[in-house]
Amino acid sequence: MENADENYDVMEQLAKVEEENAKLERIEQQKRILRRQFTKLDAKMKKTAASLIENAAFMIVTLEDLQAEINRHGAVSTYQNGENQWGTKKSPEVEIYNTMIKNHMTIMKQLTDLLPKQPINNKEGDGFEEFVNDR
Repeated sequence: MENADENYDVMEQLAKVEEENAKLERIEQQKRILRRQFTKLDAKMKKTAASLIENAAFMIVTLEDLQAEINRHGAVSTYQNGENQWGTKKSPEVEIYNTMIKNHMTIMKQLTDLLPKQPINNKEGDGFEEFVNDR
């Protein structure tokens, strides 16, 4: 019986390691995507952006996982405050998600603010005026 428990523990640990490795690979994939989006940064700005990209990639993957968890178990959880006192509250995943999404949006704003400003070319337009005038 002890051998079966040990085997179960080893298998459980292996599953956790595989899950962690899969998450790390998803984070690396998000880093690659973000780096491609910010290739126009000069070398000095890339150094500044590196930490932001690292954190943004982590948050993207974690937010995806939290969304899946919230979809699976709902946004509300029950709790027990003593023997006969029960209630419902916002799930811990929702609270973490709400905080993290705000931080993620801040990081993404910081990253986009690092991009070089592109002048707006009003001469060409977007074709809307031409479309309206042709009608």
